[in-house]
Amino acid sequence: MTHTWFITGASSGFGRLIAERVLERGDSVAATYRRSGALDDLAARYPDRLWTAEMDLRKPETIAAAVEGAFTAFPRIDRIISNAGFGTFGAAEEVSEDQVRHQIEGNLIGTILFIRRIIPRLRENGGGRILQVTSEGGRIAYPAFSLYHASKWGQEGFLASVAQEVAPFGIEICTVEPGPTVTGFAAALDMAEPIPVYDGTPAGAVRKGIREGTFPLTGDAGKMADKMIALAGADALPPRMPLGSTAWNNIAAHLDEARALHARQKERAYHCDRPG
Repeated sequence: MTHTWFITGASSGFGRLIAERVLERGDSVAATYRRSGALDDLAARYPDRLWTAEMDLRKPETIAAAVEGAFTAFPRIDRIISNAGFGTFGAAEEVSEDQVRHQIEGNLIGTILFIRRIIPRLRENGGGRILQVTSEGGRIAYPAFSLYHASKWGQEGFLASVAQEVAPFGIEICTVEPGPTVTGFAAALDMAEPIPVYDGTPAGAVRKGIREGTFPLTGDAGKMADKMIALAGADALPPRMPLGSTAWNNIAAHLDEARALHARQKERAYHCDRPG
């Protein structure tokens, strides 16, 4: 059985890998890009099964046009890979106000606007599946990635609520949480202007690791793309799916620490209830 996919951020990384793989197996794809010409080679190979459009999550009008165009080209789309986004790097004090706005407008607000436009289309078609590519950074935090984490934690919270809203309509949602992976993400980071006082701090250590290429990237992008494709066709979607050992280990350690801290706060929490 063939499927039709809507893949955002298909110029490179996970989006490109997934598009290539599902087209090769005979599926159809509506793909969006920010970099002109990035999908020309795939369009030449699959002219009847690939539809493309430019979409910038910071420009709501391009989101509306892309969704309208995709569902006109392929009226029944049942697999959504919401992958578009970017990262901003820098300590909170270092990033500019423009960088703050661009990160939140792109990764968070843009994703929300995209999902909002997708939901009625899937509902009218009787259901579908949405895989939102967040990150292990949607549940844990590294220094100097505060803006990126704000956007990814926001995506996770938004979709945890939306999943409950749309379940009665046969729409399933999974947030996919890759760990550090070779995808070109680091090379495309929007870097803040460094403040020397942070050189000897945890933020400075992460910056040094990225610049020198020593920040460990343990994930295999191809294997993660294959897992996302398999997830989209699984009997049931899990609400969250870490990808890679680093993501699983980091999230597990975070959950263990959070549970222990939560337990120690029980008496204070209960003390705040109304009498009786």
